Amino acid sequence: MWSSRILHSAAKVAPLTGTAAAAAAARTAAIPRTNALHQMIRQSSSSTSAISYKRSHPHKRHPALSSEYLYPAAPSAEEAVSNILYNTPPGGRNKLKQRHIFNCLVQNEPGVLSRVSGILAGRGFNIDSLVVAKTEVADLSRMTIVLRGESATIEQARRQLEDLVPVWAVLDYTGFKVIQRELLLIKVSVLGPEHVRAQMNSRSPNYQLIQESQGDDDDTMSPSNALRQTHAHLKSLTELAKLFQGKVVDVSGDCVVVELSAKPDRIDAFIKLVKPFGILEAARSGMMAMPRSPIYDRHDQEDDEVQEEGSGVDASMLPPG
Repeated sequence: MWSSRILHSAAKVAPLTGTAAAAAAARTAAIPRTNALHQMIRQSSSSTSAISYKRSHPHKRHPALSSEYLYPAAPSAEEAVSNILYNTPPGGRNKLKQRHIFNCLVQNEPGVLSRVSGILAGRGFNIDSLVVAKTEVADLSRMTIVLRGESATIEQARRQLEDLVPVWAVLDYTGFKVIQRELLLIKVSVLGPEHVRAQMNSRSPNYQLIQESQGDDDDTMSPSNALRQTHAHLKSLTELAKLFQGKVVDVSGDCVVVELSAKPDRIDAFIKLVKPFGILEAARSGMMAMPRSPIYDRHDQEDDEVQEEGSGVDASMLPPG
């Protein structure tokens, strides 16, 4: 009985053992083919294997920085002077005709402005700016006039203005430390300079205006691209206004209005910088000026008094005669 069971189990194990042997033989035969495949991948020039790529392309070491680059030699006096002279802007050629600032205190009545401007026009002066406004006194107005000319002729015109009946005083702030301010309202396009002329004659939406200006070209800008371009220009104008301490007071689909209060020179610089965007309209108020108040130090006054007291000479110490 036991022998029959053993023979039966041996008959079952025999086929399993043959199958395992066949599988082992198949795996053994597949090993050379796998090794050959890996060898082909390693020998190929493909960059799929990072290690093989790094081995075939070694990293190039750059030469170390020289001491002349890290510690440059100080320029000579001649080179420094040449650099300063090259970067210095040229000065004004006509120094005789300098800018003069008049502060006229006049009576608040009709006809004063025409009489003042008539005297200056009669002498051939071109008024750069003229600002008139009422002061805190009801019957007094302040008139700020900026003009250019020779100092001798300007002084004669100032005395002639003082001879007018409604004029209380004419002060010349030329050469004094004054606070200068001017207000600018400027409308700038956000579509680009190539669309400014069409934008002045049309109030169509910005994307339609761009498509009409481009005509039948194949590279017609889509509304989405026009919107991106508009926002890019708007961001640039906003950042530029912040640099000059200005602010955007109005925004529309195709333009912005910037308000800026600064010196006349900064106003001119801002206009030159926004000109490439396309200026649609600009308005300047004219320059207003007020002299700076001096700062007095108590210690400086005491030192001046001590010097004045010590400057006297004692008569008893003088020689006789």
